Amino acid sequence: MTKKIVVTGLGATTPLGGTMTDSWTALLAGESGATTLEQEWVAKNELPITFAAQAKVPAADILQRIETKRLDPSSQFALIAAREAWADAGTPDVAPERIGVDWATGIGGVWTLLDAWDTLRERGPRRVLPMTVPMLMPNGPAAAVGMDVGARAGSRTVVSACASSTESIINAVEHLRAGYADVIIAGGSEAAIHPLPIASFAAMQALSKRNDEPATASRPYDVTRDGFVLGEGAAALVLETEEHALARGARIYAEVIGGAVTSDAYHITAPDPEGSAAARAMLETIELSGESIDAVAHINAHATSTPVGDIAEYNALKRVFGDRLHSIPVSATKASTGHLLGGAGAIEAAFTVLALYHRTLPPTINLTEQDPEIPLDVVTSPRPLGEGKHLAISNSFGFGGHNAVAGFRTA
Repeated sequence: MTKKIVVTGLGATTPLGGTMTDSWTALLAGESGATTLEQEWVAKNELPITFAAQAKVPAADILQRIETKRLDPSSQFALIAAREAWADAGTPDVAPERIGVDWATGIGGVWTLLDAWDTLRERGPRRVLPMTVPMLMPNGPAAAVGMDVGARAGSRTVVSACASSTESIINAVEHLRAGYADVIIAGGSEAAIHPLPIASFAAMQALSKRNDEPATASRPYDVTRDGFVLGEGAAALVLETEEHALARGARIYAEVIGGAVTSDAYHITAPDPEGSAAARAMLETIELSGESIDAVAHINAHATSTPVGDIAEYNALKRVFGDRLHSIPVSATKASTGHLLGGAGAIEAAFTVLALYHRTLPPTINLTEQDPEIPLDVVTSPRPLGEGKHLAISNSFGFGGHNAVAGFRTA
């Protein structure tokens, strides 16, 4: 019999709030985390995009000084989210050999890497910090979380662009079912609001250009959408078998069905416009639930607010759900948080879990004129989900053609 996996803890630090609770509250209130960047490096580098969705609460306000000095911002965010999730799960009393970490990032320690390069060029090799490599490596966040909770069942890292942390959640479910651990902290983090990524994303015309109106720049499905808003932060989910959770009297937020990973093999940045591989990931996820597509009551869409990406995802959804798609409520929460890249899937998975737990679907802000080519039932104000068992999916698609879809069900 397949083990049932459940969510028992949630944590986050996002552009909407320094905790999961604050982020969820702000999301339901229709707030935006996008603001104008005040750092001097914006003007110094003559960046064409002057806004982003920065973490609402700086990591330095939460962590000890020694932690901020020895950890890249991507690891700092990971530690904050994981600690909240672990406490939210009741600080499980589990043998270290039965605790695991499945973490993700899309870019890793970009601040550490580029700061060290500047130091090398300007001040010489003796001034490069000895902790530079441990801080910049993509598995740094997983290592930081693993050491913090004493996880000895494995500390794994996924790097699959914007599909990364959804894939980490899928991996965690598979590892729990295989018996590798009793409890796993899964999630993802990103801290890439840096001049180089901003300049690069801008050069490929991926970012919104609305410098004068950051709060309304991310507008999924709108006819005037012109790109995504770069975000930062982290989210963590504590996963365990239902049997283990019940035995220790843990609160259960939702069941994790698991998920599926596919690839487009189409283009390094553009999604396959037909959406066939993305559709297959959705179908395989729904099949894992043992239910039909009619059971899906909610979709948290990838919905980056790019002209090409939103329509490609719609085509994939249409392949899966046909005409029924137009009656399934869809939330596009990047409109509020910005795009957390490798951390996006984790925060959106957490929002999906909370939507099921509170039976309230979060809104999509900034949608004023919906694209007629994307006739979805978009949730634009908090909407009740209703009683009974419900199935929901959360989509993540990344550069390189990576597709990851996770499924969740009310407990």
